[in-house]
Amino acid sequence: MHHQFNTSYMGIIIGIDVGISTTKIVGLREGRVLSPIRITAADQVTSLYGAFGKYLHDNKIALGDVEQVMLTGVGAGYIDENLYGIPTQKVDEFVADGLGARFESGLNKAIVVSMGTGTSFVQCNGDDIKHIGGLGIGGGTLQGLSRVMLNTRDPKQIQSLAMKGDIRNINLQIGDISTHPLPGLPMDATASLFSKAQYDAPKEDLALGLIVMVLQTIGSAAILSSLNSGIKDFVLIGNLTLLPQCKEIYPMLEKLYGVHFHIPKYAEFCTAIGAALNYKK
Repeated sequence: MHHQFNTSYMGIIIGIDVGISTTKIVGLREGRVLSPIRITAADQVTSLYGAFGKYLHDNKIALGDVEQVMLTGVGAGYIDENLYGIPTQKVDEFVADGLGARFESGLNKAIVVSMGTGTSFVQCNGDDIKHIGGLGIGGGTLQGLSRVMLNTRDPKQIQSLAMKGDIRNINLQIGDISTHPLPGLPMDATASLFSKAQYDAPKEDLALGLIVMVLQTIGSAAILSSLNSGIKDFVLIGNLTLLPQCKEIYPMLEKLYGVHFHIPKYAEFCTAIGAALNYKK
């Protein structure tokens, strides 16, 4: 029920992150996140309008309840109009990454690792948010190599294959090359990704190998990106955080390097949340 006499009533702020492969959308009402969703469509304009329409429909929100739309992501560049006449602004994607990750993790000083089609690193130091680099390895790498090697691009199928894989058949580990652990490197640490893969390797092993390659490379790059910054906290956001293998790979890296990886509750929607948070009346 809306109390019309309450002049401080704030409408809903909608944040939309139009990424390379998926569009994420979230509503913010009085600082609370409302049921985020993501959709995939053939092109980014369809994706954007489709996500917006579906979000309003699913949550029974009237257009008049929306005070502001905040757009971010690569696809935001295609839109120069107000969405359905609602005031619409754009937000720098890296600022949105930082704001959303900070809001969801409660951390003020961290490196945000945005794991999308590719990967970007955003350093946050309070309100100082800056893009410090990126990596061409991400979800797109996993999909492309899976198409080539596994004849599928369906994330669910790749994951279920990987659940039955044995990484020791794919990666060369320290234990394969040394009879003793090296200083700071246990026997099961990776010496070389994919180095042991044979031409007739089972699909299950290949699927796990691909996931581990992508996730571990991102983790290692994140740690290297933080050297000399004094930062030991990494907030992982984006669609790749949904992979169950994150729960094995990142704790291993934490032990090895004495750092912390955080995956917040709404990790895949952090950029959209950050866009909405960037709205100033």
